[in-house]
Amino acid sequence: MKKSKRNRKREQSSRTIPQSSRNCVAFAEAAACLVEIGKGFHARGWVLGTSGNFSAVISHEPLRLAITSTGLDKGCLTPAQFLEMDEAANVIRGDGRPSAEALLHLAIACGVNTGAILHTHSVWSTVLSGSHASQGGIALEGYEMLKGLEGVRTHKHREWLPILENSQDMVELGKRVSNTLRESPGIHGFLLQGHGLYTWGTGLQEAKRHVEILEFLMEVLVRSGAAQST
Repeated sequence: MKKSKRNRKREQSSRTIPQSSRNCVAFAEAAACLVEIGKGFHARGWVLGTSGNFSAVISHEPLRLAITSTGLDKGCLTPAQFLEMDEAANVIRGDGRPSAEALLHLAIACGVNTGAILHTHSVWSTVLSGSHASQGGIALEGYEMLKGLEGVRTHKHREWLPILENSQDMVELGKRVSNTLRESPGIHGFLLQGHGLYTWGTGLQEAKRHVEILEFLMEVLVRSGAAQST
């Protein structure tokens, strides 16, 4: 069957666009979307001050992430404040530098099938990551909202949210993140003690939804007092 003239032109266009140009489009789109996500999260009190960081995978081979520069108000982000980072945390596009926690984003991107990684720092995650640190995590079970997590089909699902001791040694912490992802396949996020939530998704909208679901459930536990009785 002969290909249509339109399809031939489309294939030719795809072959002639350099990979760097295709990444440029993906980078710009990711940055613009993350700007809007940052504004929404800030309005909900999940990334106050300069807390939180966001990234999106714009290439898997080689691994490239669009990621927030460090020390920024997430409610006032602009696309120009995003960096492109390689698998060794080197900045290959943009001005500024990623936070030290960029190594955790890389550990997650290498450990699970993900297209986006979002880190929030809410009151609820801070409280729970401290009160349940000795238990190694917290179980979320029996809530209808759990069905918003990818792959979950029933409110009877038991979601385990591991809690990792925080550290300023990001290389060592990154290794523990990698171990956690390997030892607990199927989880949708984890907590750093006294620090906050990391979650991810195959795309930005899925990752955003996971943040909303997990932040909602953590707030329910704290407000209801259920966290103290588990």
